[in-house]
Amino acid sequence: MQDLPFLCFPNSQFSPHFSSPLEFLRPLLPPNPFLISLKVDCGQLDDSAIQLLLKPSLHELCLHNCADFSGKLLSEIGGCCKDLRSLYLSSVAEKRGRAIHIEDLEELLSGCTQLEALTLMFDVSFFLRQNFARVWAMASEKLSSLEIGCIYSVTVTELLSQNLGAGNSMNRIVPSMWPNIEKLCLSVDYITDAMVGAISKGLISLTHLELQDAPIIEPRFSFDLTNVGLQQINQLSKLRHLSLVRSQEFLVTYFRRVNDLGILLMADGCADLESICLGGFCRVTDTGFRTILHTFSNLNKLRVFHGIQLTHLVFHDISATSLSLKHVSLRWCSLLTNDAVKNLSLNKDLSYLDLRDCRSLRDEALRAIGTIPKLKTLLLDGSDISDAGLSHLRPLIMSSLVSLSVRGCKKLTDKSITVLFDGLSKIELHVLDLSNLPYLSDAAILQLTRSKFAISELRLRQCPLIGDVSVMALASMQVNEDQRHGSSLRLLDLYNCGGLTQLSFKWLKNPYFPRMRWLGVTGSLHRDLVDALARSRPFLHVACHGEELGADHWDSSDSFYMHHYDEVDEFEQWLFDGEDDDDDDDIADDENDAELLL
Repeated sequence: MQDLPFLCFPNSQFSPHFSSPLEFLRPLLPPNPFLISLKVDCGQLDDSAIQLLLKPSLHELCLHNCADFSGKLLSEIGGCCKDLRSLYLSSVAEKRGRAIHIEDLEELLSGCTQLEALTLMFDVSFFLRQNFARVWAMASEKLSSLEIGCIYSVTVTELLSQNLGAGNSMNRIVPSMWPNIEKLCLSVDYITDAMVGAISKGLISLTHLELQDAPIIEPRFSFDLTNVGLQQINQLSKLRHLSLVRSQEFLVTYFRRVNDLGILLMADGCADLESICLGGFCRVTDTGFRTILHTFSNLNKLRVFHGIQLTHLVFHDISATSLSLKHVSLRWCSLLTNDAVKNLSLNKDLSYLDLRDCRSLRDEALRAIGTIPKLKTLLLDGSDISDAGLSHLRPLIMSSLVSLSVRGCKKLTDKSITVLFDGLSKIELHVLDLSNLPYLSDAAILQLTRSKFAISELRLRQCPLIGDVSVMALASMQVNEDQRHGSSLRLLDLYNCGGLTQLSFKWLKNPYFPRMRWLGVTGSLHRDLVDALARSRPFLHVACHGEELGADHWDSSDSFYMHHYDEVDEFEQWLFDGEDDDDDDDIADDENDAELLL
């Protein structure tokens, strides 16, 4: 292990055979001059682990869930990791009693002089603004990517305006504090005209801008984004990626002071945009959104959230555009209809299509989607589709579709699994979300397991008819690829499934699900069993409070601490022996047989 150039410890549960997580990690992190990349979930670690985690040789450091660390973590990184190029820190000092001081940030920024990418996914709004500007002046001149999880917009404005004299004209190009910043992602209290103007004029190399706010009260005029602010975007004509989103996390609110005119003014200076995301622009109509499609000839990624006035008319003459879209997300666009999807399907290079919570979409939309030859991800949550409509997706499942979500599509039943998979010998699908389907039962999961397809992520949360039989079937399934014992699942979400009992937890233990890294269950039931399962499987992330599961982009440890088992259990033998039975045996009989083994 001493010669490994990178290590990744993706989960926060550690082995019960060690007295502390630190004792568990120590033999895995010996002195290693070749270690340049380290990624750790620090959910059970604190300041006592700092010296073990930090290595002078590191070029990349990614520490998630650092709630029990203090600001000492930042200062120690600055003192030890002088050659860092990329740093990611999340949730630092979020636990009560922990604190970060401005001196800690100062040590970090002044010490890591080679830093090119910095992500601070925690609250930095408590720093005094005058000190904040002084400290950030020490940041590496090589810094090209910056992401901050929570900061006041006025702090950003002052930080980037300090080199802009009062007499500067609106069009004057002024050197920036961060001359090489190309990517800036900020979560702020309010997106304002002043902040957008400061960013546009102050960051002379900016090509990628993402801004999100989450107001707790309705913004006043001086603390909001208006048409004037949109007009200031991309004054230096270098921007290629733009995202402006108003979150409704705390309050149902929108950008009420932006209309079609603002979009038209912005479009005049952003003709070279390749990606745009607009969330919460309630006064923008089809005219504004159509301007985006017809003005940005290089646009390949379009995302619109809460586009409450967006209709199919935006896309009715899409054939007059470059048809270059590869990624489209139209979420919470309640007026969107089947006709819009038919026209969108003319983009034959489309690989990602998110139509979640567009509740007017029906089977006709699926017929159009089935003609998109390169589609890899399809999200249809909450749409009005039926079992029969899913048949239009079979060609995609065989050829290109990797991820499918039909969460909350209330009309779907057990027949949906038969329609999608029956008779297929090979599929590309690996991620499937069947959550919140009131008519989906164990019979559907039995059908899925008999297909022997290598599904890696399966979400079944809030399905009242899913129970122990489904867990048993999934635990015992084989896949066509290698015929190894055990499920191919890396993620299984069973949160709030109505039929689960204590029996299911026996099938969630080793040697079953040998590849699983994420499990969602209901923690309020059988709490002792949940805790025991987490202790017995130290590399399994067990979530029991309803949080959404998902392996982060840094978790690619498919083969870490993998064990293979050759035993065949009785249920597995029964399940696959049944394939030789008469074809007229129905799924309900299979389910009854399974219950005899409980």
